[in-house]
Amino acid sequence: MKSEKKIKKKHCKNFSTGSINITSHGYAFVNVEGFQKDIFIPKNKTNRALEGDFVKIRLNKKKGIKIEGEVLKIIKRKTQKFIGILKINLQSNSKYGSVIVYNNSIHVDIFIPINDEKLKKYHHNDKVLVQIVSWPKKLKNPLGKIIKIFGKSGEYKTEVFSLLEEYGIQYEFSKEVENEAKKISSKRISDRETRKDLRNINTFTIDPLDAKDFDDALSIRKLNDNTWEIGVHISDVSHYIKEGSLLDKEAYSRATSIYFIGKVIPMLPKILSNDLCSLQPMEEKLSFSYIFNMDNQGKILKSWLGKTIIRSDRRFTYEEVQQIIDKKKGDFHEEIYTLFLFSKILTKKRLKNGSIYLEKVEVKFHLDEKKNPISLHLEKNNDAHRLIEEFMLLTNQKISEFVTSNKLFIYRIHDEPDFQKIFFLKKIIEPLGYFLDFKNLKTSINCLLKKIKGKPEQNMIENLILRAMSKAKYSTKNIGHYGLSFLHYTHFTSPIRRYSDIIAHRLLHCYLTINQKNHNNENAYKLKKMEFYEKQSQHCSNKERLAIDVEREFLKYIQVKYIKKFLGKEFYGIITGFTDWSVYIDLLLFQTEGMVRLCDIKEDTYILNSNNYSIIGKKKRKVYHLGDKVKVKLIDINMEKKQIILDWIDNKYFEESIKIK
Repeated sequence: MKSEKKIKKKHCKNFSTGSINITSHGYAFVNVEGFQKDIFIPKNKTNRALEGDFVKIRLNKKKGIKIEGEVLKIIKRKTQKFIGILKINLQSNSKYGSVIVYNNSIHVDIFIPINDEKLKKYHHNDKVLVQIVSWPKKLKNPLGKIIKIFGKSGEYKTEVFSLLEEYGIQYEFSKEVENEAKKISSKRISDRETRKDLRNINTFTIDPLDAKDFDDALSIRKLNDNTWEIGVHISDVSHYIKEGSLLDKEAYSRATSIYFIGKVIPMLPKILSNDLCSLQPMEEKLSFSYIFNMDNQGKILKSWLGKTIIRSDRRFTYEEVQQIIDKKKGDFHEEIYTLFLFSKILTKKRLKNGSIYLEKVEVKFHLDEKKNPISLHLEKNNDAHRLIEEFMLLTNQKISEFVTSNKLFIYRIHDEPDFQKIFFLKKIIEPLGYFLDFKNLKTSINCLLKKIKGKPEQNMIENLILRAMSKAKYSTKNIGHYGLSFLHYTHFTSPIRRYSDIIAHRLLHCYLTINQKNHNNENAYKLKKMEFYEKQSQHCSNKERLAIDVEREFLKYIQVKYIKKFLGKEFYGIITGFTDWSVYIDLLLFQTEGMVRLCDIKEDTYILNSNNYSIIGKKKRKVYHLGDKVKVKLIDINMEKKQIILDWIDNKYFEESIKIK
């Protein structure tokens, strides 16, 4: 404490620097080294600083020990470019139009001079990229110029390309990269004689209906009454993408494909992802295969890893395979049903070993010709999904085990959960009648997941479990995978859409061929130092996180746009969160969150309890907890903020109707 007072005394006579965080109300905070708390900057002392800027401040001591600061100089702007909605009021006498930025990256509107000739090209409510050019002292707002227009706010293309711009995601391939992809696709297979020929074995793919890139295929044949040979065949992308090439650098830069509803931003050009590398039916394709013999009890008797050439006999959708499993008839029905039975054995074994069995419901939308959402359905994993999932999990696990942690490799790791978040989860579910045993956490979580299945609070609790878990990532340092209870795990099965898998393919092929004569030729892959792969691992992890964020952001846009047609309708929802001024509610029919302002609840005046898990009425002392089911009315939509505004239906009538039933 004494040392902190000395630091404060020292800083009060001097200046300091730090990054500024500006609130929506205009006042700010600066993080200064040596202080436990951020330095408060009053609204009139921010001196034209913007969110995230690196600034120089003067520390001013107030009465007592309170210290405030003022911004003296902006050392470096975090950014001068922003995406927002252009507002033009031609009927007013204002000299300026304005760009409103809704993502909290800037706390003021940016003025655009009306006499700007370029402004005539644009329209009210256009979504634009604007650059700040100056901030005159006489103006409360900065002046900017429009450098890109995305289109009318709220339209599909506008939202896709503005979001990609905001997240800094490249969506077009350069001519040089496209030309390199075309050259590769025109070349003939050069190593056919060194590959195991599996073209005459029954092989098929199982993918979503709208899939264009087929990474994986399965083959199966009966060897005798107690033994089946099963093959998991993964597209041999690394055969075509040579390390250091233009294509390789582009794929590494992207690191993952991004999947929007109705659009894909691929990691590789379509001539490769949808054609050459895709395991299309009735075409000879290069693959990297894991082939194993399995007895009727699901025990692996022997296995083989290596490069192969295959020809898929049939392309199945998940829906088609599910029908075959249910009816036990159709193309390859014996093979598919056998794989299904094996997948059930693998699932049972995985759960017995402590794997957490979390199956999230996915919201799927149907779009019309103009890419507007016209209907939705909630998709659950069925037996067909689980069939593919189990064989991909097995392959990723076995390949990682083959390499072992003694060799340099890229692992998919998952750390233990955050204890504080697990404790938070426990506190929330207890009022709902659920419990967690910290001593047997995985078993307890699986029991909880079974108990909540089909209950209104299922989605909320599943989301809380996901938030409590650590984020899976890539690393050369293997610590195992907590969620799957695997000591060794990697990503190998999706090289068309994940660069991490290409790294795994290269390393595995290197280890498989290290003692072969042809390994010494100039085309052989040469191992790098561990630091090289660790850097690549971190890059892939970061890009994966970015892709997840942008996909979620776009899903929210589609959800909000779809739900707009239900204005005025009443729905049931589950309380998922509280703030000092609002209640967040998961609308069960849509699996998306809306908000009710506390001040708009008319049945009583509600305040937030000190534990933040509930609200209580001042008069009637009625308490609402997280997970409680309530009835609400959809009253407004804010497309720009992607907000759903709800009204609270008087829930005493709702409770009475439940009692009557």
